[in-house]
Amino acid sequence: MTETWLAFLVALASALLPFINIEVYLVGAAALVRDGWLPAMAVAAGAGQTLGKIAYYYMGRGVLTTPWLRRKASTPGRWSGHVIRWKKKAEGRPLWTAGLVAVSSFASVPPFMVVSVLAGTVRMPLAAFVAVTAVTRTARFLLLVYAPGAALALLP
Repeated sequence: MTETWLAFLVALASALLPFINIEVYLVGAAALVRDGWLPAMAVAAGAGQTLGKIAYYYMGRGVLTTPWLRRKASTPGRWSGHVIRWKKKAEGRPLWTAGLVAVSSFASVPPFMVVSVLAGTVRMPLAAFVAVTAVTRTARFLLLVYAPGAALALLP
């Protein structure tokens, strides 16, 4: 049970603070805990990440602002041109937006933090954002928690 709560808390923190890595935590924890806890850890991590990314979604909506986000938005960078193009494509295209959120949430390419802000900016319904994020993050984390066992099974 402690493993599940820790996975939730680390995932929530990592969703808000990019220097905390939930993937490293989950792989390490998965190597140490019994298999019975792995699905619960993945679901808890998916819930924590979803809850944390809602803050970035609301930043995109303009409800939450931070000096860091304002600085990032005004500084031309590697992703700024992509974001402008994605925003143009996403406006008025809810399925395309949901697809981008799903791909980014599962693969982290493009960066999910950026896509979470974009989802808020184009007014993707919060319920759709939460549903897509929860499902795809949980699927990603299920793969991660079972990876160490699968890798060990391949060894002679």
